[in-house]
Amino acid sequence: MNDLTRENDLVDFGELSPAVNELLQKGVLAHRTDRARADELFREALELSPHELPAYYCLYKIHTYMGNLDFAWIVANQGLAEATRQAGWPLDPHLWPPKETAPGSPERFALYTLKALSFIQLKRGNKAQAMENLAILKVLDPQGYVGWTVIFELAQGVA
Repeated sequence: MNDLTRENDLVDFGELSPAVNELLQKGVLAHRTDRARADELFREALELSPHELPAYYCLYKIHTYMGNLDFAWIVANQGLAEATRQAGWPLDPHLWPPKETAPGSPERFALYTLKALSFIQLKRGNKAQAMENLAILKVLDPQGYVGWTVIFELAQGVA
């Protein structure tokens, strides 16, 4: 298989080590036809470099798509813990400071992952927890940069 270069990236994950970026790009490509292989590649990237946040994203997203919601929830929480550690924030999102977050920053990743956890909770039948997370996001991201409003609209249709 040809080595992937930044110019050939399927997804721009931002600044990553070349080895992790290559694994994630191969995983994105594999995801279309072989989710088990994509899972292996995303896990390998995470094991190689657990401080590079996009590996968590890829792993929890593919498992959400596959309906493995319990595993997706675990990985998303691990990614959230790493993002908050890097941001210098407490793990409890109720204590996060309301501030502008830059794309690609650990702070933005934390917000995005809280949105993902809201979706996962909604799919798991935990609407109250999803709504609590969405209320936090409404305060911390009033412009909806991380897309929480889409999950909020979905939640409105869930009994």
